Amino acid sequence: MVMTLRVEVFARDLEAAGEFYRRVLGFEELNRQPDYLWMGRGTARIGIGERSEVVDPAHRRMPSGTELVLEVDDLDAEYARVVASGWPVEGEPRVQQWGLRDFRLFDADGYYLRVTSRGRSAPDVL
Repeated sequence: MVMTLRVEVFARDLEAAGEFYRRVLGFEELNRQPDYLWMGRGTARIGIGERSEVVDPAHRRMPSGTELVLEVDDLDAEYARVVASGWPVEGEPRVQQWGLRDFRLFDADGYYLRVTSRGRSAPDVL
């Protein structure tokens, strides 16, 4: 039996959030409603709902936050795409203790993203 996962985030500005996922990470718009945007890239899917209340991005940081992980085939090309967009990243790609390389950034609403090389998942490595 196949299981898939999709993620929904809630944005203060639907257009700005859509622009981030489109321009910085290469997602495509799959469907649009007045207050909801459905985007995809490969098999990854993200729904973006519009939310008017503001949430302090510090509440999303570790240890109490959530990390959205995007696996890619070519991490260096993905890093170059993000850097070329002018979007800030936390640092250059680096190898983590579980053996995969990644880099990290926040989206337009403060959601924390980790872009990682494709490989074995962390529990298989540790």
